[in-house]
Amino acid sequence: MKHYLSLLLFMIPGFLTGIQAQKYYTDNFNRIDRNTLTYLRNNEQILELDYYDPVENDDMNKPLVVYVHGGGFGGGMRNEPKIIDFCERIAKKGYAVASVSYTLMMKGKGFGCDQPASTKMNVFYETAKEINHAIKFLIEKGDSLNINSEMIILSGSSAGAEAIVNSAYWKKTQEGILDEDFKFAGVISMAGAIPNIDWVNDSTAIPTQLFHGTCDNLVPYDEAPHHYCGGNQPGYLMLYGSYSIMKKLQSLGKPFYMVTGCGGGHEWNDRPWTSEFDDVIEFLYQDVYLGKNRQIHIINMEKNNNNNCVNPRHFNFCNK
Repeated sequence: MKHYLSLLLFMIPGFLTGIQAQKYYTDNFNRIDRNTLTYLRNNEQILELDYYDPVENDDMNKPLVVYVHGGGFGGGMRNEPKIIDFCERIAKKGYAVASVSYTLMMKGKGFGCDQPASTKMNVFYETAKEINHAIKFLIEKGDSLNINSEMIILSGSSAGAEAIVNSAYWKKTQEGILDEDFKFAGVISMAGAIPNIDWVNDSTAIPTQLFHGTCDNLVPYDEAPHHYCGGNQPGYLMLYGSYSIMKKLQSLGKPFYMVTGCGGGHEWNDRPWTSEFDDVIEFLYQDVYLGKNRQIHIINMEKNNNNNCVNPRHFNFCNK
């Protein structure tokens, strides 16, 4: 069961009315070309991305969705079958899509409570910088790829979600890579978090979509330590999850589109690929492409009971 806890609409005639065969909203383009491009050579390592082009869309300035995979910064691939399917489904709406690889800095090491907080912060920083190098590459190729450099949306799940919210909101990760006045058109975080909520402010806020389960035991839904590490453990690092980011944007009067899974765990990091996919397209079309300024919080209470929740907090809206 889904319901809207709160819905603030600004300049929105006909919210969620039927839209007939609309580019960037419905499936219009079935021919998708996928090409692999090298975006960075880093310490003799080649970093690549897969570019999905809806070739039947003749727009010269297509919005671009950039996806970053999860895997605890030690695993995962940009071209896993489920990710390919997700990227192709978005491209069929008319968007250009890029699925990005990055250095797996924690491969074979884990990313839990035994890893020092300083290591975690460095991984966040270096990975976010690599993502921004991919953005720089795509902007420089913008004319030949027919993409709109002013309409680039970051998306990612789990570790990828942590990477992209840092790429978007931690301005230090953009320095020397992107123009000083560059701003993403939007961000889609699937079970992500940020280590400093003050990075979300009046000047940095962008349309932000957030998916998260309230009982995520790895990446906190609200404000809590990463992996719920104890204060005496090396990996103790406070993070601000989706609910914290939503509250900050709400207090600033900035747009957000939050989907909460009451009782849901970390599996919410990939639900937007499948059961919540329509929410992704709704956000991309209404909040980014059309630029409607909305604050939406959707409560999902279907099949989310998690008996292993380590977070003792209860959220009143999940009791309705």
